[in-house]
Formats: sequence, C-alpha cells, structure tokens
Amino acid sequence: MNMLLMQCKAEILRVLRNKYYIFWSLVMPILFYYIFTKVVNSGMADKQLWQAHYLMSMATFSVMGSSIMTLGIRMVQERLTGWSRFIRITPLPNSIYFFAKMISQTLVHLLSIIVIFIAGYLINGVSLSAVQWITSGLWILLASAPFLAIGTLIGMMRKVETASGVSNMIYMALAITGGMWMPMEVLPNLMQQIGHWLPSYNFGSGVWDIIRGQAPTLSSVLILAGYLIVFMLLSNYIRKKQEAV
Repeated sequence: MNMLLMQCKAEILRVLRNKYYIFWSLVMPILFYYIFTKVVNSGMADKQLWQAHYLMSMATFSVMGSSIMTLGIRMVQERLTGWSRFIRITPLPNSIYFFAKMISQTLVHLLSIIVIFIAGYLINGVSLSAVQWITSGLWILLASAPFLAIGTLIGMMRKVETASGVSNMIYMALAITGGMWMPMEVLPNLMQQIGHWLPSYNFGSGVWDIIRGQAPTLSSVLILAGYLIVFMLLSNYIRKKQEAV
C-alpha cells in the first residue's frame, strides 16, 4: 500500500509540474468559459441555464483533454527516455505502476473539476444543488474512462511529435463535433447526426442532463461503454503486437 501511495504521489507531482496540463486543462477551459458566457452574447433565452451548461462543457472538455493528451504524451515520453524499462528492473510491480498512473490521473481530473466548478461560481455565480454538483462531478470522473483508453492508445506511438499532433487533432475534433464549444443545434445537420454517436457528445450530454434535473440517458451510458470496450481491446492488441516485436 505504501508503494502504491508513493507512486501515486510521484505521478501527481509530475502532472502538476507539466505546463501543458496547466494550459490545456485549466487555463484554456476557464478562459473559454469566461469568453463565451461574459464577452460573447450567446443569445440563449435562459442565461443561467446556459452558464451552467457551458460550465459543464468546459469541465468535460478539460478532463477529456487531460485523458487524451496528458496521459498519452507522458506515456510516450516515458518509453522513449527509458523510464518504462527502468521501472521493470525495480522492485515496483507493473500492476502497481499501472494502477498508480490511473489513480493519479483520476485525482488530477478531480482537481480540474473542482477548479473549474469554482471558476464557474466566481465568474457567473452558477448555482446548483449539492446533489447536482456532486453527481455532475462523479459523472465526469466515471464517464471519462473511454478517453483514458484513447490516451493509452496515443501512448503507444513511437514519437512524441506524432503523439502530440494526433492527440491535439483528436481532442479538438471531438470537442467541436461533440458540442462542447457550441450547442449541437448550430452545427450542420450531417455533423449533428455524426456527433450524437461520438463519445464526446455522450460524455457531455450526461452532465447536461444532470443540471436539468434529469438522469443521463441509457443510450449515452451504452455508447460510452461500447467505446471503452473497443479502445481497451484495441490497446491490448497493439501492446501485445509491440511486445512480440
């Protein structure tokens, strides 16, 4: 247990010292939230609901980015610098190393959610019930699993530059087509039809339902679970192929 706790601490410190995490997962979502709720006129009839809606969009945007980019690029860097190989010759079991990475990433996500929720309260006075705040945070934490799986796929790439470019492209494409930057209704019809099947839209849709006093739909849960299974199987297959080589 002590070994797991120490490894979790080390992983968290490494993430928090990463300037890219600070920018992409904290600064940019809060900046976007301020611009699209205070500067740009959204034209929404219910301003308070829009402010809460966009706050949740930015929280999911932050966690999705941290899962795909921070985790994925860090895994590539560790392999290229020989850190992963070094870990194998230490007394630290691979299972502890893996679980520590996942646990620390989840704790970092929790920090991001808390910081962005506080920003929403301070900037616009977003007011939700205690149950809505807690269930929103829990949904964002649990439903981010498919994006962690994408992060592990990114982490299997051979170059940091490639991983960075691909993760950026996936991150931005999912954010735009998933309705995190703007409501799905303003997107072209074809993009809306595609977007409803993407993990990013169903990730955001669940928490948007919660702030409206509803439960996430079963379809959102099933779609996210399906993506998680597919990405995990693909990740496991690629890892075995790489180890065989």
